[in-house]
Amino acid sequence: MSQPPKSLLDTPALLIDLDVLEANIAHIAQTCRAHGVAWRPHFKGHKTLEIARKQLAAGAIGITCAKLGEAEVLAAGGIRDILIANQIVGAIKVARLMRLLDTADAIVAVDSRENILELAKAAWQSGKDLRVVIEVNTGMNRAGVEPGGPVLAIAAEIGQHPNLRLVGVMGWEAHTTAIADPLAKEKAVAAAIGFLTASADQCRRAGHDMQIVSCGGTGTFHYCVKQPGVTEVQVGGAVMSDEHYRGHYNVDMPVSLTILATVTSRPTPTRIILDAGRKAMSIEAAVPRALNVPGVRELRLSAEHAQLELDTPSDTPRIGDHVELVAGYTDTTVHLHEEIVALRKGQVEAVWKVAGRGKIK
Repeated sequence: MSQPPKSLLDTPALLIDLDVLEANIAHIAQTCRAHGVAWRPHFKGHKTLEIARKQLAAGAIGITCAKLGEAEVLAAGGIRDILIANQIVGAIKVARLMRLLDTADAIVAVDSRENILELAKAAWQSGKDLRVVIEVNTGMNRAGVEPGGPVLAIAAEIGQHPNLRLVGVMGWEAHTTAIADPLAKEKAVAAAIGFLTASADQCRRAGHDMQIVSCGGTGTFHYCVKQPGVTEVQVGGAVMSDEHYRGHYNVDMPVSLTILATVTSRPTPTRIILDAGRKAMSIEAAVPRALNVPGVRELRLSAEHAQLELDTPSDTPRIGDHVELVAGYTDTTVHLHEEIVALRKGQVEAVWKVAGRGKIK
Protein backbone atom coordinates (compact mmCIF):
# COMPACT_ATOMS: atom_id res chain seq x y z
CA MET A 1 0.00 0.00 0.00
CA SER A 2 1.37 3.41 -0.96
CA GLN A 3 2.05 5.86 1.83
CA PRO A 4 0.23 9.21 1.97
CA PRO A 5 2.00 12.42 0.91
CA LYS A 6 2.72 15.11 3.46
CA SER A 7 0.05 17.28 1.81
CA LEU A 8 -2.59 15.07 3.48
CA LEU A 9 -1.18 15.45 7.01
CA ASP A 10 -3.07 17.20 9.78
CA THR A 11 -1.27 20.12 11.40
CA PRO A 12 0.69 21.20 13.31
CA ALA A 13 3.01 18.30 12.50
CA LEU A 14 6.69 17.70 13.13
CA LEU A 15 8.38 16.34 10.01
CA ILE A 16 11.75 14.78 9.36
CA ASP A 17 13.24 14.27 5.91
CA LEU A 18 14.82 10.82 6.09
CA ASP A 19 17.23 11.36 3.21
CA VAL A 20 18.65 14.50 4.85
CA LEU A 21 18.65 12.97 8.33
CA GLU A 22 20.52 9.88 7.18
CA ALA A 23 23.02 11.95 5.19
CA ASN A 24 23.68 14.13 8.25
CA ILE A 25 24.17 11.05 10.45
CA ALA A 26 26.55 9.53 7.89
CA HIS A 27 28.52 12.78 7.62
CA ILE A 28 29.00 13.11 11.38
CA ALA A 29 29.94 9.44 11.76
CA GLN A 30 32.45 9.64 8.90
CA THR A 31 33.97 12.87 10.23
CA CYS A 32 34.48 11.24 13.62
CA ARG A 33 36.04 8.16 12.05
CA ALA A 34 38.37 10.30 9.94
CA HIS A 35 39.72 11.93 13.12
CA GLY A 36 39.88 8.71 15.15
CA VAL A 37 37.23 9.91 17.60
CA ALA A 38 34.19 7.93 18.77
CA TRP A 39 30.68 9.36 18.51
CA ARG A 40 28.26 9.25 21.44
CA PRO A 41 25.42 11.49 20.18
CA HIS A 42 23.10 13.38 22.48
CA PHE A 43 19.49 12.20 22.80
CA LYS A 44 18.10 15.37 24.42
CA GLY A 45 17.33 17.06 21.11
CA HIS A 46 15.50 14.42 19.09
CA LYS A 47 14.31 12.25 22.05
CA THR A 48 13.46 9.50 19.57
CA LEU A 49 14.54 5.86 19.74
CA GLU A 50 14.40 5.40 15.98
CA ILE A 51 16.92 8.20 15.42
CA ALA A 52 19.16 6.86 18.19
CA ARG A 53 19.12 3.45 16.50
CA LYS A 54 20.08 5.01 13.16
CA GLN A 55 23.02 6.72 14.88
CA LEU A 56 24.16 3.46 16.45
CA ALA A 57 23.80 1.66 13.13
CA ALA A 58 26.05 4.31 11.57
CA GLY A 59 28.78 3.62 14.12
CA ALA A 60 27.95 5.54 17.30
CA ILE A 61 29.38 3.73 20.34
CA GLY A 62 26.52 4.67 22.66
CA ILE A 63 24.10 7.47 23.45
CA THR A 64 24.40 10.57 25.65
CA CYS A 65 21.36 11.95 27.45
CA ALA A 66 20.63 14.80 29.84
CA LYS A 67 18.18 13.21 32.26
CA LEU A 68 17.73 9.91 34.08
CA GLY A 69 14.24 9.64 32.59
CA GLU A 70 15.74 9.72 29.11
CA ALA A 71 18.20 7.00 30.09
CA GLU A 72 15.30 4.85 31.27
CA VAL A 73 13.61 5.29 27.88
CA LEU A 74 16.82 4.33 26.08
CA ALA A 75 17.30 1.25 28.26
CA ALA A 76 13.70 0.17 27.74
CA GLY A 77 14.39 0.50 24.02
CA GLY A 78 17.30 -1.93 24.23
CA ILE A 79 20.15 0.62 24.26
CA ARG A 80 22.67 -0.26 26.97
CA ASP A 81 25.71 2.04 26.68
CA ILE A 82 24.38 5.35 28.03
CA LEU A 83 26.18 8.42 29.35
CA ILE A 84 24.01 10.61 31.56
CA ALA A 85 25.86 13.90 31.17
CA ASN A 86 24.53 15.23 34.45
CA GLN A 87 24.68 14.74 38.19
CA ILE A 88 22.15 12.26 39.63
CA VAL A 89 21.34 13.57 43.10
CA GLY A 90 18.85 12.64 45.83
CA ALA A 91 17.48 9.39 47.21
CA ILE A 92 14.65 9.05 44.67
CA LYS A 93 16.83 9.46 41.61
CA VAL A 94 19.72 7.43 42.98
CA ALA A 95 17.35 4.52 43.66
CA ARG A 96 16.10 4.77 40.08
CA LEU A 97 19.69 4.82 38.84
CA MET A 98 20.44 1.59 40.70
CA ARG A 99 17.40 -0.04 39.05
CA LEU A 100 18.56 1.24 35.66
CA LEU A 101 21.80 -0.71 36.09
CA ASP A 102 19.76 -3.92 35.75
CA THR A 103 19.15 -3.14 32.07
CA ALA A 104 21.88 -0.67 31.07
CA ASP A 105 25.57 -0.05 31.62
CA ALA A 106 25.09 3.59 32.51
CA ILE A 107 27.75 6.22 33.18
CA VAL A 108 26.99 9.29 35.29
CA ALA A 109 28.82 12.58 35.76
CA VAL A 110 30.03 13.66 39.19
CA ASP A 111 31.58 16.89 40.44
CA SER A 112 31.32 16.76 44.25
CA ARG A 113 32.33 14.62 47.18
CA GLU A 114 28.76 14.68 48.53
CA ASN A 115 27.34 13.13 45.38
CA ILE A 116 30.15 10.57 45.21
CA LEU A 117 29.39 9.41 48.77
CA GLU A 118 25.67 9.16 47.95
CA LEU A 119 26.28 7.11 44.79
CA ALA A 120 28.90 4.92 46.45
CA LYS A 121 26.60 4.04 49.34
CA ALA A 122 23.73 3.13 47.01
CA ALA A 123 25.96 1.06 44.73
CA TRP A 124 27.44 -0.81 47.70
CA GLN A 125 24.01 -1.49 49.23
CA SER A 126 22.65 -2.76 45.90
CA GLY A 127 25.76 -4.79 45.15
CA LYS A 128 26.28 -3.06 41.80
CA ASP A 129 29.14 -1.31 40.07
CA LEU A 130 28.61 2.15 38.60
CA ARG A 131 30.76 3.84 35.99
CA VAL A 132 31.40 7.55 36.60
CA VAL A 133 33.09 10.38 34.77
CA ILE A 134 34.26 13.60 36.37
CA GLU A 135 32.64 16.68 34.87
CA VAL A 136 35.26 19.37 34.33
CA ASN A 137 34.51 23.09 34.00
CA THR A 138 36.40 24.02 30.83
CA GLY A 139 35.20 27.62 30.85
CA MET A 140 31.43 27.37 30.48
CA ASN A 141 31.06 28.09 34.21
CA ARG A 142 28.01 25.94 34.81
CA ALA A 143 28.59 22.63 36.64
CA GLY A 144 31.93 20.87 36.86
CA VAL A 145 35.15 20.62 38.87
CA GLU A 146 37.87 23.14 38.09
CA PRO A 147 40.65 21.66 35.91
CA GLY A 148 43.87 20.21 37.29
CA GLY A 149 44.26 19.63 41.01
CA PRO A 150 40.54 19.68 41.90
CA VAL A 151 39.87 16.99 39.26
CA LEU A 152 42.68 14.88 40.71
CA ALA A 153 41.20 15.28 44.21
CA ILE A 154 37.78 14.09 43.00
CA ALA A 155 39.45 11.16 41.23
CA ALA A 156 41.17 10.20 44.47
CA GLU A 157 37.84 10.33 46.31
CA ILE A 158 36.18 8.07 43.73
CA GLY A 159 39.08 5.65 44.11
CA GLN A 160 38.14 5.14 47.77
CA HIS A 161 34.88 3.42 46.81
CA PRO A 162 35.08 -0.05 45.30
CA ASN A 163 31.59 0.04 43.75
CA LEU A 164 32.37 3.18 41.74
CA ARG A 165 34.55 2.83 38.65
CA LEU A 166 36.17 5.99 37.35
CA VAL A 167 36.31 5.76 33.55
CA GLY A 168 37.19 9.31 32.51
CA VAL A 169 36.27 12.96 32.28
CA MET A 170 33.73 15.02 30.36
CA GLY A 171 33.17 18.69 29.64
CA TRP A 172 31.25 21.02 27.37
CA GLU A 173 32.92 24.02 25.75
CA ALA A 174 29.61 25.86 25.24
CA HIS A 175 31.15 29.28 25.84
CA THR A 176 32.96 28.99 22.49
CA THR A 177 29.97 28.14 20.31
CA ALA A 178 28.93 31.64 19.24
CA ILE A 179 32.39 32.95 18.31
CA ALA A 180 31.97 34.14 14.73
CA ASP A 181 35.58 34.18 13.51
CA PRO A 182 36.60 30.60 12.59
CA LEU A 183 40.23 30.99 13.66
CA ALA A 184 39.29 32.57 16.99
CA LYS A 185 36.69 29.87 17.57
CA GLU A 186 39.11 27.05 16.81
CA LYS A 187 41.64 28.57 19.21
CA ALA A 188 39.03 28.94 21.96
CA VAL A 189 37.77 25.37 21.50
CA ALA A 190 41.34 24.05 21.62
CA ALA A 191 42.05 25.99 24.81
CA ALA A 192 38.86 24.78 26.53
CA ILE A 193 39.34 21.14 25.58
CA GLY A 194 42.99 21.47 26.56
CA PHE A 195 41.86 21.91 30.18
CA LEU A 196 39.93 18.64 29.87
CA THR A 197 42.68 16.58 28.26
CA ALA A 198 45.35 17.97 30.62
CA SER A 199 43.19 16.98 33.59
CA ALA A 200 42.82 13.48 32.15
CA ASP A 201 46.58 13.23 31.69
CA GLN A 202 47.17 14.34 35.27
CA CYS A 203 44.79 11.64 36.50
CA ARG A 204 46.56 9.01 34.38
CA ARG A 205 49.91 9.95 35.89
CA ALA A 206 48.36 9.38 39.30
CA GLY A 207 47.29 5.89 38.25
CA HIS A 208 43.65 6.50 37.38
CA ASP A 209 42.06 4.83 34.35
CA MET A 210 40.96 7.51 31.89
CA GLN A 211 39.32 5.59 29.05
CA ILE A 212 36.86 8.39 28.24
CA VAL A 213 37.57 12.03 27.41
CA SER A 214 34.16 13.22 26.26
CA CYS A 215 33.22 16.68 25.03
CA GLY A 216 31.85 18.52 22.04
CA GLY A 217 28.47 19.43 20.66
CA THR A 218 26.97 20.67 17.45
CA GLY A 219 28.21 24.21 18.07
CA THR A 220 31.84 23.06 18.09
CA PHE A 221 31.55 20.02 15.81
CA HIS A 222 34.15 21.06 13.23
CA TYR A 223 36.76 21.77 15.91
CA CYS A 224 36.22 19.38 18.83
CA VAL A 225 36.86 16.26 16.72
CA LYS A 226 40.35 17.54 15.86
CA GLN A 227 41.63 18.02 19.40
CA PRO A 228 44.35 15.60 20.58
CA GLY A 229 43.40 13.50 23.56
CA VAL A 230 39.64 13.51 22.92
CA THR A 231 38.18 9.99 22.77
CA GLU A 232 34.53 10.80 21.98
CA VAL A 233 32.20 13.68 21.09
CA GLN A 234 28.54 14.20 21.96
CA VAL A 235 27.42 16.02 18.78
CA GLY A 236 23.64 15.64 18.59
CA GLY A 237 21.56 18.50 17.19
CA ALA A 238 23.45 18.60 13.89
CA VAL A 239 21.47 15.61 12.63
CA MET A 240 18.41 17.88 12.51
CA SER A 241 19.92 21.39 12.30
CA ASP A 242 17.95 24.61 12.86
CA GLU A 243 18.14 28.40 12.70
CA HIS A 244 20.00 28.63 16.02
CA TYR A 245 22.82 26.30 15.02
CA ARG A 246 23.12 27.74 11.53
CA GLY A 247 22.76 31.43 12.39
CA HIS A 248 24.38 31.71 15.83
CA TYR A 249 26.89 28.84 15.82
CA ASN A 250 27.80 28.92 12.11
CA VAL A 251 27.25 25.18 11.69
CA ASP A 252 26.03 24.82 8.12
CA MET A 253 24.38 21.40 8.29
CA PRO A 254 21.35 20.73 6.06
CA VAL A 255 17.98 20.97 7.82
CA SER A 256 16.12 17.67 8.22
CA LEU A 257 13.47 18.71 10.78
CA THR A 258 10.59 21.09 9.98
CA ILE A 259 7.19 22.05 11.33
CA LEU A 260 4.17 21.78 9.03
CA ALA A 261 1.41 24.33 9.62
CA THR A 262 -1.82 25.37 7.91
CA VAL A 263 -2.87 28.87 6.89
CA THR A 264 -6.03 29.52 8.89
CA SER A 265 -6.53 33.23 8.19
CA ARG A 266 -5.46 35.98 5.76
CA PRO A 267 -6.78 39.13 7.48
CA THR A 268 -4.81 41.40 5.09
CA PRO A 269 -2.77 40.87 1.90
CA THR A 270 0.42 41.24 4.00
CA ARG A 271 -0.57 39.03 6.94
CA ILE A 272 -0.59 35.24 7.17
CA ILE A 273 -1.89 33.35 10.22
CA LEU A 274 -0.83 29.75 10.84
CA ASP A 275 -2.12 27.14 13.28
CA ALA A 276 1.30 26.52 14.91
CA GLY A 277 2.38 28.76 17.76
CA ARG A 278 4.60 28.47 20.81
CA LYS A 279 2.99 25.15 21.71
CA ALA A 280 4.33 23.71 18.45
CA MET A 281 7.72 25.44 18.15
CA SER A 282 9.96 27.66 20.24
CA ILE A 283 11.18 31.17 19.49
CA GLU A 284 13.55 31.86 22.41
CA ALA A 285 16.90 30.83 20.92
CA ALA A 286 16.05 31.80 17.33
CA VAL A 287 13.04 32.69 15.22
CA PRO A 288 11.67 29.88 13.02
CA ARG A 289 11.94 30.44 9.27
CA ALA A 290 9.07 29.91 6.85
CA LEU A 291 10.04 28.03 3.70
CA ASN A 292 8.72 29.01 0.25
CA VAL A 293 7.04 32.16 1.54
CA PRO A 294 8.97 35.07 0.01
CA GLY A 295 9.25 38.48 1.62
CA VAL A 296 8.55 37.61 5.24
CA ARG A 297 9.39 40.76 7.17
CA GLU A 298 8.52 39.42 10.62
CA LEU A 299 7.37 36.20 12.26
CA ARG A 300 5.70 36.33 15.67
CA LEU A 301 4.34 33.50 17.80
CA SER A 302 1.51 33.44 20.29
CA ALA A 303 0.35 30.34 22.13
CA GLU A 304 -1.54 28.77 19.23
CA HIS A 305 -0.77 30.99 16.23
CA ALA A 306 2.11 32.12 14.06
CA GLN A 307 1.76 35.55 12.46
CA LEU A 308 3.78 36.28 9.34
CA GLU A 309 4.00 39.85 8.10
CA LEU A 310 5.02 40.30 4.47
CA ASP A 311 6.99 43.15 2.89
CA THR A 312 4.55 43.44 0.01
CA PRO A 313 0.95 42.28 -0.56
CA SER A 314 0.43 38.73 -1.81
CA ASP A 315 -2.58 36.49 -2.30
CA THR A 316 -0.52 33.37 -1.57
CA PRO A 317 -0.36 31.24 0.42
CA ARG A 318 -4.13 30.93 0.64
CA ILE A 319 -6.36 29.78 3.49
CA GLY A 320 -5.99 26.02 3.80
CA ASP A 321 -2.51 25.91 2.25
CA HIS A 322 0.39 24.35 4.14
CA VAL A 323 3.49 26.27 5.19
CA GLU A 324 6.64 24.48 6.33
CA LEU A 325 8.98 26.11 8.85
CA VAL A 326 12.55 25.46 9.94
CA ALA A 327 12.71 25.22 13.73
CA GLY A 328 14.31 28.08 15.62
CA TYR A 329 15.86 25.57 18.02
CA THR A 330 15.20 21.85 17.75
CA ASP A 331 16.00 21.12 21.42
CA THR A 332 13.04 23.20 22.54
CA THR A 333 10.72 22.24 19.67
CA VAL A 334 10.77 18.43 19.44
CA HIS A 335 9.65 17.92 23.04
CA LEU A 336 6.43 19.84 22.31
CA HIS A 337 5.26 17.07 19.98
CA GLU A 338 4.06 13.52 20.63
CA GLU A 339 5.33 12.19 17.30
CA ILE A 340 7.61 12.83 14.35
CA VAL A 341 6.40 12.04 10.84
CA ALA A 342 9.28 10.54 8.87
CA LEU A 343 9.15 11.34 5.16
CA ARG A 344 10.98 9.94 2.17
CA LYS A 345 10.72 12.14 -0.93
CA GLY A 346 7.58 13.74 0.41
CA GLN A 347 5.81 10.48 1.26
CA VAL A 348 5.12 9.27 4.81
CA GLU A 349 7.39 6.31 5.57
CA ALA A 350 6.90 6.07 9.33
CA VAL A 351 5.51 7.84 12.39
CA TRP A 352 7.84 7.84 15.38
CA LYS A 353 6.84 8.38 18.97
CA VAL A 354 8.86 11.09 20.74
CA ALA A 355 9.61 8.58 23.48
CA GLY A 356 11.69 10.97 25.58
CA ARG A 357 8.98 13.62 25.68
CA GLY A 358 8.28 14.83 29.21
CA LYS A 359 11.24 12.93 30.67
CA ILE A 360 12.59 15.87 32.64
CA LYS A 361 13.18 14.01 35.93
